[in-house]
Amino acid sequence: MTDKVSTSTASLNKFEKFKAEKDGLAVKAEIEKFASLGWEAMDETDRDHRLKWMGVFFRPVTPGKFMMRLRMPNGIITTDQMRVLAEVIQRYGDDGSADITTRQNIQLRGIRIEDLPDIFEKFHAVGLTSIQSGMDNVRNITGDPVAGLDAEELFDTRELVQQIQDMVTNKGEGNPEFTNLPRKFNIAITGGRDNSVHAEINDLAFVPAFWEEKGSGDKGEGEQQTAQSPTSGSQSRQFGFNILVGGFFSAKRCEAAIPLNAWVPPEDVVAVCRAVLEVFRDNGSRANRLKSRLMWLIDEWGIEKFRNEVESKLGKPLLGAAAKDEIDWEKRDHIGVYKQKQPGLNYVGLHVPVGRLYAEDLFEMARLAEVYGSGEIRLTVEENFIIPDVSDSRLETLLTEPLLEKFSVNPAPLTRALVSCTGAQFCNFALIETKNRALAMIKELEKELEVTHPVRIHWTGCPNSCGQPQVADIGLMGTKARKNGKAVEGVDIYMGGKVGKDAHLGSCVAKGIPCEDLLPVLRELIIEHFDARLREAVTV
Repeated sequence: MTDKVSTSTASLNKFEKFKAEKDGLAVKAEIEKFASLGWEAMDETDRDHRLKWMGVFFRPVTPGKFMMRLRMPNGIITTDQMRVLAEVIQRYGDDGSADITTRQNIQLRGIRIEDLPDIFEKFHAVGLTSIQSGMDNVRNITGDPVAGLDAEELFDTRELVQQIQDMVTNKGEGNPEFTNLPRKFNIAITGGRDNSVHAEINDLAFVPAFWEEKGSGDKGEGEQQTAQSPTSGSQSRQFGFNILVGGFFSAKRCEAAIPLNAWVPPEDVVAVCRAVLEVFRDNGSRANRLKSRLMWLIDEWGIEKFRNEVESKLGKPLLGAAAKDEIDWEKRDHIGVYKQKQPGLNYVGLHVPVGRLYAEDLFEMARLAEVYGSGEIRLTVEENFIIPDVSDSRLETLLTEPLLEKFSVNPAPLTRALVSCTGAQFCNFALIETKNRALAMIKELEKELEVTHPVRIHWTGCPNSCGQPQVADIGLMGTKARKNGKAVEGVDIYMGGKVGKDAHLGSCVAKGIPCEDLLPVLRELIIEHFDARLREAVTV
């Protein structure tokens, strides 16, 4: 690692100073000690910050009850793993719950520090890990939720995503090479045509593209290619990925990823991930934490210098980007019943209202995936489940299972596209309660409105934007508003976010709307912009 990381502590922010004192990964060897001490007797920096390197998060709003964030590359979990998660949160009764996240992941709530050794032992037995899932680490690596199932996919992302995870985390054991980044880092790789991973909001994303050339003498290294007909002359046509860099959301700034002007074949993806991470690790800002995400470094250097530094770490030049990517479908949500590429098999997408789960839900999902599928479950960035490999002969019976009354394969249009972050119930950063409020408001809107197609409404409790309001049709960001001279919970409203092909971020159209006044505002927006109408029996 270069001197950039070990620079004088005088120029470091407070997070960098405590990382310089002790690497976050060091707490892995101290879990037994923490369990014996109890949360109140722990060193505060270990408890409030370094435990996040192990995926364990202290929450001041629920003192003594921690959150755990798993790592589930490509959003894939087995039934054995899901039962372990159910057993863990079952122990905590009403305090125990789980949430599917917008990075195809699961977070557990209600965890007690004294149970950590037992929990980690249970995780290890079934191949689960929570290592490096918080703070200044690479977060869960997202991939196509129907990878290997979709007949129209261009590339099955599962193996590559696992290889990236193994590289970053040393196969789940922890990798000190990448435990001290300047800030968190998001990676996504998609091999389908509909941008199921929201590539544009990741620090590093790989999107499918065919690299083409007419003949061996027509191209210089790094020169951008012009797509040619795949049938012309001596031309070669190879599948790979165009690279996007710098996408992120934060309280300070939100930016869509930009092209690196580079294309890589699948076999170079892991090496490029390593090179980009090393450049960021060694050169990203460690002074102002609000300006420490990758895009700030790209702004400082310019995209050409950044690319040159990546090539230097990689040890070879990158080819120029393919002339176009293959993201040419509108975004799918995968809810419902769909034929797989494997004859006679189907995948079934279940809608999980705002991603909230309890122990009995996890046990039952595991049973369904085992009885009707192949013992595997997929998660989506819309906070939902997919059961793959359901045979034609068993499909009808699966659809009659009681759990599908709660987790529907055909939810109402507004419910179908609802996404929410954790909110103030569990998160100390949130300025408002989100999940319960979002569900209640959607039910009211569906009573009042006839809606012909889904409207993507995303709630987030604060400007950190975990609920991703900038990619929604209507995004609601928690804030403090004023009403009758008093501070109340409110939202800023974003509109115009686009996912799928031609993805782009929305913009803020209204600020400080009190939550208690929000229902009629949403009603009018949905009527005006999304072809809804009032039900005849409803008078407003």
